[in-house]
Amino acid sequence: MMEKLTKQEEEVMLHVWKLGSCTTKEILQQLDEPRPPYTTIASVMNNLKRKGYLNAEQHGLTYHFSPRIGQSEYKSDFMRSFVSNYFKNSFREMVSFFAKEEDLSPEDLKEIINEIESGND
Repeated sequence: MMEKLTKQEEEVMLHVWKLGSCTTKEILQQLDEPRPPYTTIASVMNNLKRKGYLNAEQHGLTYHFSPRIGQSEYKSDFMRSFVSNYFKNSFREMVSFFAKEEDLSPEDLKEIINEIESGND
């Protein structure tokens, strides 16, 4: 199980996944105004490296970061953790919860079943 990301770390990772290899400055440029200070993003990048989410390679004075973990791997781990914490490790219980909350119509459920049976993501 990977170490959980903070909201800010997750936002930065979304940009890293989009850019591939990038610098702290390039991530900063991707963020909405008002942007946090450079030092804040540099700290987030170092935390992501420490947690095992990023590789860092030094080119002169600049570090280039790249994802060490794919976005789909992160999503999968996140969902397993979410289901474990909130639905007693039961995907069935999670789907049942959303169906009962009327967030999923019977048609939606049928579509999901069809996708699972045909092996599509």
